[in-house]
Amino acid sequence: MKYLITGATGHLGRYVIQELSKLTSTNNIRLGVHTPAKAIDLKSAGYEIAPIDYEDTTMMTQTFKGINVLIYIPSLTYKVQERINEFENTLTAVKKAGVSTIIDVSFIADQANNPFQMAGYYAYLPVRLASSGLQYAVIKNALYADPLVPYLPELIQRQNIIYPVGDQAMSFISRKDSAEAIANVAVRPYFHDHGQNYLLTMKQNYNMVELSRIMTAITGNHIGYSPVTLKEFADIYRPEGDGDELASMYHAAAMGLMDEVTNDFQHLTGHEPQNMKDFLATNYQS
Repeated sequence: MKYLITGATGHLGRYVIQELSKLTSTNNIRLGVHTPAKAIDLKSAGYEIAPIDYEDTTMMTQTFKGINVLIYIPSLTYKVQERINEFENTLTAVKKAGVSTIIDVSFIADQANNPFQMAGYYAYLPVRLASSGLQYAVIKNALYADPLVPYLPELIQRQNIIYPVGDQAMSFISRKDSAEAIANVAVRPYFHDHGQNYLLTMKQNYNMVELSRIMTAITGNHIGYSPVTLKEFADIYRPEGDGDELASMYHAAAMGLMDEVTNDFQHLTGHEPQNMKDFLATNYQS
C-alpha cells in the first residue's frame, strides 16, 4: 500500500508522518507539500516529496499517481468556498489518478446550526464523500489542546481564561493523539471500508472553571475564569488576523456545540488518549 499525506509540513502533518512511519515503511509514504523548502529535513530522512497545488489538478493528478490511500489534511483558510474548491479539485485529481481511499481530516464544528465560520465546509464533507464513489473515513478532531501551551503566558498575565463560552464545556484532543488515530485508520481497511465518521476527543470535556484549575496547578500561577463578550474577544484578537473567526467558534461552544465526547480514539488505537492535565504537564515549561 502506498500513502500520501497532504499538509505534510504542518503541525498535524508532521505528527501523522511520525505515526504512519511506525505502521509502514518510509518507502510507502509520499508527502505532498506546497513549499519544498519546508520539507528538506523530510527528504533527507528518506521520504518521497511531491508538489501540491490545490488550484492545479494536473499537478495533483501526477502527485497522486500510484497512491492507494490519501490522507487529506486541508489548508489553513477561513474561506469556506476556497476550502470547498480545494477539496473538489482534490477529488478530481484523486479520480483521475486512480486513488481508491481518502482519509479526511475534519473538525467537530459541523452541525447545521453551528455559527462557526467554517462549519459549512465541515458539514459538506461527509455528504460529498458519500456520493464520491470512493472508500473513505472522516476523522473529526475536537479542539486541539496544543495551542493552549503557548497561550499560557498570556493567561498567566491576564490571570484569567477569557473564552466567551459561559458555563459550557469544550472537548479537546492533542495533535499527537489525533495523528496516531489517523494513521491507524489509514492502514487498517476495516476502519475506512464503509464511510465511517469518527470524532477524536479526550475522555472528558472541560468547562472553563475545570480548565483554569488545571492550568493553575500546572503553572503554579493563579488562573481564573472571567469571560469577555464575543465582540470583545473578536476585538482583542482581530489584529492577529483571526479574531472574528475564533469568536464565531466560541459562539458555537457557548451554544453547547463543542462539548461532545466519544471513545473513538480508544476504539482506533487500543488505549486512552492523554488527558488535559498530563498533556499540559508534559508540554509546559515555565
